[in-house]
Amino acid sequence: MCVAAIAWDAHPDWLLVAIGNRDEFHARPAAPLAPWNDGSGIIAGKDLLGGGTWLGLSEAGRFALLTNHRVPEGSRPGRPSRGKLVTDLLEGREPEGLGQMNAFNLVEADHGEARFHTNYPRLESRRLTRGIHGLSNGGFDVPWPKTVQLQQALAAWLKQSAAEIAPLLASLRSDTPPAETAPIENGPEPQSAPVFIRNETYGTRCSTVVTIARSGHGLIHERSFSATGEVTGDRSVTFRWPLD
Repeated sequence: MCVAAIAWDAHPDWLLVAIGNRDEFHARPAAPLAPWNDGSGIIAGKDLLGGGTWLGLSEAGRFALLTNHRVPEGSRPGRPSRGKLVTDLLEGREPEGLGQMNAFNLVEADHGEARFHTNYPRLESRRLTRGIHGLSNGGFDVPWPKTVQLQQALAAWLKQSAAEIAPLLASLRSDTPPAETAPIENGPEPQSAPVFIRNETYGTRCSTVVTIARSGHGLIHERSFSATGEVTGDRSVTFRWPLD
């Protein structure tokens, strides 16, 4: 039950600001945020089981964020890892076999353009409009209450025009279920309704904030959590995006 908010070309100072939580089984092995030591220029965490990642960027000027798309029949075992989509895009490759993967949502930015991709209910790709967008495990910009809550927090941060990321990290830590405004098809169960999920089996593993100024200077910060929801680490990497 991942959740994210993305501000694309929505502020005079910021080209891209993205905030999100990765929710996953705590037993699934993962490496923390770091520059990858493989010559790819990727800065991201790494799924040590599937080999890909859920969110990352490259110093070549690419960004990608993935969420699973929740479907009634659930995920089918044996299909390729969706995390490979992110690494392919960050390395400048066109992903293949999208229709054979379990359902996904994917946002990418490559220099001056951002796009949304999905394979559910059919393959689709469209340009991302300027503004603040929300993404969880349903359709793109479907107003799940926790997605709207995160979009509102990001909008408030942009309005303050502050570079301090502490308020964004705090918004990702909210474990109070938002008030339901209307039933959402295939929406989260009550235990997965908050932005931050506390559960010793499956819950929020890390929060990530990405800020990229129009000057090209950027920051990616990851805060990781234990199975009981305690902070286990903070990691920041600065970078510079090439400007067209």
